[in-house]
Amino acid sequence: MNGEQLKQLVVEAIEDVKGIDVKVLDVSGQSNVTDVMVIASGNTARQVKAIADNIIEKAKAAGIKPMGVEGEQYAEWVLVDLGDVVAHIMQPSIRDFYNLEKLWGEASPSAVEK
Repeated sequence: MNGEQLKQLVVEAIEDVKGIDVKVLDVSGQSNVTDVMVIASGNTARQVKAIADNIIEKAKAAGIKPMGVEGEQYAEWVLVDLGDVVAHIMQPSIRDFYNLEKLWGEASPSAVEK
């Protein structure tokens, strides 16, 4: 599976569980850790966890084992590392506080709103 297909898999997994405010950031020129960050919100801890679980389930079904998953216990912010794509699923208050879009250059032309 190439990076574009993996990005699409993540976005679809988020949309399946009604994730909101999905943003896809191309950070390939800014990070040597990943090429794409997908950032989305879930309204509750339960929804954040469900979104992350759906991403993991769909990735495994496609033969991709997550390199790491962090934050599942409290589900305020769950990070799913799939290598070329890293998903950040957050509750809105946490997302507003950390403002990853600004940190990674949302204003840049490479930032795309889904």
